[in-house]
Amino acid sequence: QVQLVESGGGLVQAGGSLRLSCSASQRTFSNYDAAWFRQAPGKEREFVAAITRSGLSTYYAPSVKGRFTISRDKSKNEAYLQLSSLKSEDTARYFCAAAVVGGDLRTANAYDYWGQGTQVTVSS
Repeated sequence: QVQLVESGGGLVQAGGSLRLSCSASQRTFSNYDAAWFRQAPGKEREFVAAITRSGLSTYYAPSVKGRFTISRDKSKNEAYLQLSSLKSEDTARYFCAAAVVGGDLRTANAYDYWGQGTQVTVSS
């Protein structure tokens, strides 16, 4: 069982930046695909970005491509999401997820482990 803990959220002005971190409890995290999803109040959870277990491939939702960057540090069992040029519509709770087997990394069903999330609020 892998536990994921997100951090780095907060209140930021539109146009600002944040860096989210996802810390895993076990080294096996380095062998899993990882992703970030987000959920705004009254909306469904949506895909934001994913990175393969090798770290060589990344995927982004069209709404964040060019503004957000996903990365990972396998030696630290961590994944990151750099958020830049933030907009009010980016306000949401951001969740880290890990997939043991993988599959369509843009879908929540591919993921086996989830964190509790960290809140990002963008003021306009």
